[in-house]
Amino acid sequence: MGYSLVQKLPTVGELRDQLPLLPHLKDQVEKDIQEIKDILSGKDTRKILIVGPCSAWPQEAVLEYAQKLLPVKKAAEDVIKIVLRVYIQKPRTTVGWVGPVNQPDPFADPDLVKGFTYCRTMMLQAIAMGYAIADEAVYTHKKGYFTDLYSWIAIGARSAEDQEHRLFASMLDIPVGMKNPTSGDISIGVNSVIAAQYQHTFAIDGHQIKTNGNDFSHLILRGGGGKGNIDLDSLLLASDLIEKKKIKNPAIIVDASHDNSIDPISGKKDPMRQPETLLELTRLIADNATLKATVKGFMMESFLASGNQNIEMCNSIADVVYGKSITDGCIGFYDTKETIEKMAELLRN
Repeated sequence: MGYSLVQKLPTVGELRDQLPLLPHLKDQVEKDIQEIKDILSGKDTRKILIVGPCSAWPQEAVLEYAQKLLPVKKAAEDVIKIVLRVYIQKPRTTVGWVGPVNQPDPFADPDLVKGFTYCRTMMLQAIAMGYAIADEAVYTHKKGYFTDLYSWIAIGARSAEDQEHRLFASMLDIPVGMKNPTSGDISIGVNSVIAAQYQHTFAIDGHQIKTNGNDFSHLILRGGGGKGNIDLDSLLLASDLIEKKKIKNPAIIVDASHDNSIDPISGKKDPMRQPETLLELTRLIADNATLKATVKGFMMESFLASGNQNIEMCNSIADVVYGKSITDGCIGFYDTKETIEKMAELLRN
């Protein structure tokens, strides 16, 4: 065989029994899911903002960030529903650290048993603070360990064309955002949404099942091919495509990072441009009736400290700058607070 057994994992039921979602928090998650669905369908006129670290590590810094963000969340809640990024699994272009669910200590060997406990504990604490939480579904076979905690899920640019991820989105009752591919092709992103909204029959866990289709699957624009897709023409094209394809609950969420944060002069990605991008988008939406109706939210990568750091240059956790991303660059907390406050002000006018 091309692999070796390392250790036996707990079952989904065992992990949920060990770290349960208490009844009052289950009610909160269900309420958050419904509110997000209402925003996507247009029943609720607020916008969604999925915000937080690129990768949710270390646990202490993520929870400190969440605590600091609470007053901002409260002040903006009349126009913005904040959903906390608790991204525990990271896709890699080649190789590298893939997130705390696999390796809660980046300087130790991968340990999924510890990772499951580490991540579920962190998520439960964030929910207990009052947050709806979001993650990216990289490994669909880990679905049951955390899906009872999520209010929103993303399917990434490298995964949205994958049939398994589309079927996974189709079987969930949670709103799922499908990103356009790394090429930036919006039509392929729309195809992913159609597939996720469709019913499918396939095999899972020893059973033939038929999915219901996810009526709240929607499009995420993240740019690609070295350029953004948040200009007026691209946004109107996306809006037109989801209308022509008769997407249920037509909705677009704009990711201000990745290729949508490319500096027009240098041509390089600059996560520090996210605040500028989000404010420009908010103004653009306010002035265009079509976009105001279809653009239902935004994504922003943000942490306690701005920028990022190369963990491969560190010898131990002691060398890591606390609250600074070890994956993609994030804007710092002060800029995050200021950006959300300005966005809320624009949305109220």
